[in-house]
Amino acid sequence: MIRVCFAGVTGWTAPPVLAAIDAAEDLALTAGVSRSAAGRTLSEATASTADGPVSATVADALASAEVDVLVDYTSAAAVRGHVETAVAAGVHVVVGSSGLTAADYADLDRLARDRGVGVIAAGNFSLQAAVLQQAAKLAAAQLDRWEIVDYASAGKPDVPSGTARELAEVVGAVRRPLGAVPLEDLHGPVEARGADVAGSRVHSVRLPSFVVSTEIVFGGTGERLVMRHDTGESPDPYVAGTLLAVRRVAEQPGVRRGLDTLLFG
Repeated sequence: MIRVCFAGVTGWTAPPVLAAIDAAEDLALTAGVSRSAAGRTLSEATASTADGPVSATVADALASAEVDVLVDYTSAAAVRGHVETAVAAGVHVVVGSSGLTAADYADLDRLARDRGVGVIAAGNFSLQAAVLQQAAKLAAAQLDRWEIVDYASAGKPDVPSGTARELAEVVGAVRRPLGAVPLEDLHGPVEARGADVAGSRVHSVRLPSFVVSTEIVFGGTGERLVMRHDTGESPDPYVAGTLLAVRRVAEQPGVRRGLDTLLFG
């Protein structure tokens, strides 16, 4: 039985993931983290049937119940501290929150290896998003020009999204794309060309009606290849990938990034 603590237990992603944990024979929800629901039980604060405590902090949650894996769906501001706390306690971590950089993950990888703890982080735990990432890696091995467009809701504070950042870093590890007009030769504000993330130009659009959509555009002479993943207003696409990560996070120490590392090796 894998004992799970869910950080962000009253958040948008939580309901279907908690229901799936309740229904799984090999998983048990033993604790939750939520400032607004701290002091209540999981069954009181959520639709879960579990009776474990809800705490205000990850440290309190790990002290109040036996936990094998922390699942974090909180915020960019909180997630690094949560991972560090869990790793220090010898608890494996599944990171669904965005906002961490490649440098953050490098630091966390060292901490996790030192403690013999596994961490799986994905900018998007959707199976379809993982397929997009794998397809983009294959395309980047053959094509040498691309840019990434990141769409999200008007209220999303972190830019780019974790999905777009991870995609840029994954294809950047395959090769660096050829550039267009150098920034120093542009006429006008260089910000119009987006941010440089691992060598890719990434453009973040923030408007109502979007949840998270990620698009990578490969351009060649006389042709163009566009790959895009759109998520709707339900968190259901993230359930299967999250549970897969929970079940496999203890397989090896250190940080593994991207659901595609579990699906495709």
